[in-house]
Amino acid sequence: MKYLSLGQQKILFVLALFILVLLYFQFYYHPFRPPPEKSVREVVVEVLGEVRNPGIQIFQHFPTLKESIEKAGGLNGVAFFDTNSSSEVLETGTLLAIVKESQHQIKVKLGRMEARKLLIFSIPLDLNRVSMEDLYLIPGIGESLASEIVTYRRRRKGFRSVDELRKVKGIGEKKYNDLKGYFTIK
Repeated sequence: MKYLSLGQQKILFVLALFILVLLYFQFYYHPFRPPPEKSVREVVVEVLGEVRNPGIQIFQHFPTLKESIEKAGGLNGVAFFDTNSSSEVLETGTLLAIVKESQHQIKVKLGRMEARKLLIFSIPLDLNRVSMEDLYLIPGIGESLASEIVTYRRRRKGFRSVDELRKVKGIGEKKYNDLKGYFTIK
């Protein structure tokens, strides 16, 4: 039986110590990070139809219907607008469609922005309403997984929480962690 020399033992000891230090920094060491500054989450509202500047409007607060229309340049021409509903507060991802009913009357329709636009602004999709085609837009979801999600939703009559995604065939813990930020339940 051959033994290691004292020099070889020292090199082996230093190498083992080096590996232990690497493992410590990899798995246990978490440097102090100052708490993040309070960030204001942007509120995104898409305004379409009978306004001067249709498009996506970004706010630093939850805007009212009136504020959203004003930021889109106001209404085209003169129209009567129900001031009671103008104070309604909109949530991020709202689609506000202004439709002309007659020469002096408009109708306001509230909806949800398209999934691709919601994803661009990192706004989660409603897991109980997202279509199979919109599921394809999410990285890591292909045709078969989208089909499994929709089938599970139909069988269970909807998701009660995003955590239920773990029960969908083909979604393990890693996949769940990758996907959970893309969804919400409304």
